[in-house]
Amino acid sequence: MKIVLLGPPGAGKGSLAGLLKEKYSLVHISTGDMLREEIKKGTPLGLEIKKLITQGALVSDELVTKLVEQRIANDPDVKKGYMLDGYPRTVKQAQDLDAILAKSNVPLDFAVNMEADGDLLLRRLTGRRVCRKCGALFHMTNKPPLKPGVCDACGGELYQRTDDNEETIKARMQVYQTSTQPIIDYYAKQHKLKIIDGNLETVDLCQSLATMMK
Repeated sequence: MKIVLLGPPGAGKGSLAGLLKEKYSLVHISTGDMLREEIKKGTPLGLEIKKLITQGALVSDELVTKLVEQRIANDPDVKKGYMLDGYPRTVKQAQDLDAILAKSNVPLDFAVNMEADGDLLLRRLTGRRVCRKCGALFHMTNKPPLKPGVCDACGGELYQRTDDNEETIKARMQVYQTSTQPIIDYYAKQHKLKIIDGNLETVDLCQSLATMMK
């Protein structure tokens, strides 16, 4: 099974990805994670990526597509099925993905679009905290750590991503509306689009997922 996860920042793609991984053993391919790894390495490419993300802008289609193509080609686990999170974000990327998959005659099964209210998205993202050591996610309201500023899993320091401040989040939402929204129409025309309510909490999301996969 090959799935694309769509939706604005904070819609719950990470939660849905966790459910899909648990229930269907799908590999979670997050372009955000791959880009952050480049930033962590401190390479010239990573520094440029960091600048773009901080400004709420998108990394070039060519760069992200190359990272995704290499992962699909070189990771043996993806043969069992995978979900793409954060890619494609433009129609050009969606077309590039179709071309990549056509080479091996394994087309995308469907795209899932998570819809959520803007105010809820803002609250989710500004309250998000990440562990510097293991990458575990917490939320100041919905999933606070047992000890403030400390990861429950490994004891690492929790921090707020530079792109999780209100100003940058609003810029990211605007970029999403203008650049990524057309992808919904793209997959709808292919009859591969499925909709999930991103306002749902995890328990209700499980039921929605079960309905979608029928």
